Amino acid sequence: MSFKLLVAVGEAVAATEELPDTIRLLVDAADEIYVVSPTLPGGLQWLVSDTDKARAEADERLGNVLGQLEQIGAGATGAVGSDEPVSALEDAARTFEPDHILIALRSAGSRDWQERGLLERVIERLGKPLTVFQIVD
Repeated sequence: MSFKLLVAVGEAVAATEELPDTIRLLVDAADEIYVVSPTLPGGLQWLVSDTDKARAEADERLGNVLGQLEQIGAGATGAVGSDEPVSALEDAARTFEPDHILIALRSAGSRDWQERGLLERVIERLGKPLTVFQIVD
């Protein structure tokens, strides 16, 4: 049976070589990896529906992470997702059907408006095992 890992990449993504061994083991164990990069506009951008810059940044994050995964021999596919992180994960989970979800977050004091309460909502709405990689900034 294959192990499918859904990875959510936001602004907290770090270089692959900074991954703790436990996270690297999770990535290495995956038979299939799908990366979703939510658009993540700032509060004002979101209010005025000006998400072009945020979409370009999400596309760049996605390309960087896919490239990093390829460098360590973990082939992956992915896409830019919705500007609401939980919706982006739900959309990806609907088609990819992951066994596990990996999310990188900034430390609690540095989280922006879209990261607050994210983990609780992901657990509630997706009901999948979840690993959080907290970036200390």
